[in-house]
Amino acid sequence: MENQTTGQRIRALRRSKKLTQVQLAKIAGVSSPAVTEWEKDGYLPKAASLEAMANEFGVSTEYILTGKGDATGSLSNVAPVLGKLLPVLSWVQAGEMTSVETINPSEINEWLPPLSSDDPSDCFYLRVMGVSNYPTYVEGDYILVNPNFSVSDLLSGDLIVVRNNSDATFKKLVIESDERRYLQALNPNFQPNIIEFEDGMELVGLVIDAFRPLGGSRIKRTRKS
Repeated sequence: MENQTTGQRIRALRRSKKLTQVQLAKIAGVSSPAVTEWEKDGYLPKAASLEAMANEFGVSTEYILTGKGDATGSLSNVAPVLGKLLPVLSWVQAGEMTSVETINPSEINEWLPPLSSDDPSDCFYLRVMGVSNYPTYVEGDYILVNPNFSVSDLLSGDLIVVRNNSDATFKKLVIESDERRYLQALNPNFQPNIIEFEDGMELVGLVIDAFRPLGGSRIKRTRKS
């Protein structure tokens, strides 16, 4: 089911269990219109609903989201994935945070499982906004950010999230020399295409992975954790 969208996978799994949308809604703790929206790819299920469906269907939450992972019908591999959920932060939160621990959990509206079992527990997701990195990343994609990197760890070509004052931005890092580093939009038509990496900018984290819920697939594993 890797080529299906998240919604198509949910519908296929529901039908394989011969469940109605109303029955699945009760299992997932939501209303039946919510299930309809999931299956239409209107939006993603929240963490608690993902866990409930994964247990019901005998698959991993990763499989529901991306089509990868355990889809054997055995629950043996589900628990480790469900044991760790990562927050989806807003760009405002990313622009203001000094660490993930500084974000009040009550201010987080969405939690998702990691895309790999070895992703650090303090990683977080951001949902892509705008077209600066189109078509590699489109609005609505989820990028996974690892904050456990310093500027000295970065390589030219890394995709990073940087804080400039209270604004967070997602761009490719280009290192021309020890004296010049800049941020570049992947979309060649986006302006300004280049932003100098200046004093005062702070690294929020390295983008290590991403997935596209409406495309139903992982976009790219960029760097190991």
